[in-house]
Amino acid sequence: MNKKAAQNRIAELVNELNFHSIKYYVEDSPQISDYDYDMLMRELKELEKAYPELILPQSPTQRVGDKPLSDFEPVHHEVPLKSLQDVFSYAELEEFDERVRKSTDNPEYVVELKIDGLSVALEYRKGVFYRGATRGNGVDGEDVTLNLKTIQSIPLNLTSPVDIIVRGEVFMPRASFDKLNLQREQSGEPLFANPRNAAAGSLRQLDSSVTAKRNLDIFIFNIQKFDVKSAAGVISSHSQSLDYLKSLGFKVSPFYNVFHSVSEAFAEIERFDKIRNTLGFDIDGAVVKVNDLALRDKLGETVKFPRWAAAYKYPPEQKATKLTDIVINVGRTGVLTPNAVLEPVSLSGTTVSKATLHNQNFIRDMGIMINDTVIVQKAGEIIPEVVRVDTDKRDGSEREFVMPDKCPVCGALVVTDESGIAVRCPNRMCEAQIFRKIVHFASKDAMDIEGLGPAIVQQLIDSLLLKDVADLYTLTQEQLTQLEGFAEVSAKNTVNAIEKSKSAGLDRVIFALGIRNIGQKAAKLLAKHFKSIDNLIAASADEIVEINDFGEISAKSVVDYFADDTNIELVEKLRRCGVAMEFSENIEDLRFEGKTFVLSGGLDSMTRSRAEEIIEAFGGKTSSSVSSKTSYLLLGDKPGSKLEKARKLGVEIIDEQQFLEMIK
Repeated sequence: MNKKAAQNRIAELVNELNFHSIKYYVEDSPQISDYDYDMLMRELKELEKAYPELILPQSPTQRVGDKPLSDFEPVHHEVPLKSLQDVFSYAELEEFDERVRKSTDNPEYVVELKIDGLSVALEYRKGVFYRGATRGNGVDGEDVTLNLKTIQSIPLNLTSPVDIIVRGEVFMPRASFDKLNLQREQSGEPLFANPRNAAAGSLRQLDSSVTAKRNLDIFIFNIQKFDVKSAAGVISSHSQSLDYLKSLGFKVSPFYNVFHSVSEAFAEIERFDKIRNTLGFDIDGAVVKVNDLALRDKLGETVKFPRWAAAYKYPPEQKATKLTDIVINVGRTGVLTPNAVLEPVSLSGTTVSKATLHNQNFIRDMGIMINDTVIVQKAGEIIPEVVRVDTDKRDGSEREFVMPDKCPVCGALVVTDESGIAVRCPNRMCEAQIFRKIVHFASKDAMDIEGLGPAIVQQLIDSLLLKDVADLYTLTQEQLTQLEGFAEVSAKNTVNAIEKSKSAGLDRVIFALGIRNIGQKAAKLLAKHFKSIDNLIAASADEIVEINDFGEISAKSVVDYFADDTNIELVEKLRRCGVAMEFSENIEDLRFEGKTFVLSGGLDSMTRSRAEEIIEAFGGKTSSSVSSKTSYLLLGDKPGSKLEKARKLGVEIIDEQQFLEMIK
């Protein structure tokens, strides 16, 4: 076959294969067998191998990138990807309807599933997929085109050669999530908390071949930029735009019915709630949108939200299951925590088989007994928790739980702390405590030793290579290569990561030591104030309390920790190993010097801890409470009582978009 004939045949094969991909992955109506599809794909690959210069960007062979990226390129969204105003009741939905009716007498609403995934923008030029980006902060995202190409339901070329930007939600089907977590469990990797968490991690892989194995999917739900008059017939409504998107080859929401009243829309929301467990993917609510596009323009938008849409959020899903046993977990500070063993139950897209019961007081106050039927939900849609006991289901087989008087790991007699709540194992050499202390020390928020997860730590302890955290710095590449699962490269990487952690900084060292009541923020305050570990060791409780936002209990915890000779010995051992014990701060941009920020509510573009890091990096301070000394209240979603107090005190209130402008 000559080059011209090959070029024509490649174009034919690309069009045919992409057509059948839409039929299979988007419309769920395949028109040829898997074998016939594979034969067409094989022919295309052979032609592209013979003529690589003829490979088309929309070819299905280009769904996986050839080599990993070193980083993601930034992308500025031509049309911002805004979040939606959340509502949690029918009354709040009626309020939304009343605001809409100020601009029209008879609004129409479209109700769609609110997919629990992550938002992306897809750009097509002349019908060919050009670029895809994450939502980011709504204004700027990251280029994840190669990874998005691995999603089979994203068409590489459309049925019409149009220029268009669309918005969609990437998600991981539940079956794919279960399979992925099973594989990770078998390989000793940490499990993903939920399908959304797994989808986010998969979409931001630098190696698109990894993303390709994760079986992500997408629903397209909005046209971001497009001349609706250039479509086949003028598009005047949202439902028409979804019909048009579907005709182009996009996978859109399986439900987008039109309703003429808010009560009808709410009935659809309730219907979604009843069928949500049968969908095969997670939803966390429903979205109500004004259907008329001209009315949308009239209603306009706020800085953060469009005024023509509302996201109804479902309350946490609750399920009844049997509590078959209560087992004890020993933490790094020796606290014995009771955990419920549950008959496995599907909850918010994952199988739940255990939940924390916090302490003996919680069990007593809830009236929990072994063999009880309990109602469980996920706190924040992530952490399983017992919310109540169904005493009507008791049949006499239930029995009371009694906290053990000995540590279940080392056998030491337990003690109750001064609060009368926490029960502790006092044995410093308890293997459970050693294990958890080392895991905490190496964790991302502490010394950030990459690759040193719980399974590896346990292996090192079992091999008698670790007795405390300082032993990490004596590990050699030769020792690690003797262990199962360590090749020369992985052993070298681990040793290098441990070496790198020596310069993590004093604040991380303080947090990594695991001092009771000292979190990341408190550790930073101590490091900045005392400048060296020696100054901190010599400090009194009165001196520590002088630090702004530092309480007496936390101060006493610090003094008690360093009053123990064993802990001083550990610090000296770490020092001899080369761990930096001095505080160094090199801030060139002091734009927030003298300013104190208080955060309230969740942020879209970053975590609150990340926002605090940025503020401090610019020389500012953060506080947990509003006072007359507060410079700014940074307001996120669902703010609490801090907003009212800030208004009373005349504190300047800024939203997330204003904050992003300040840190630009």
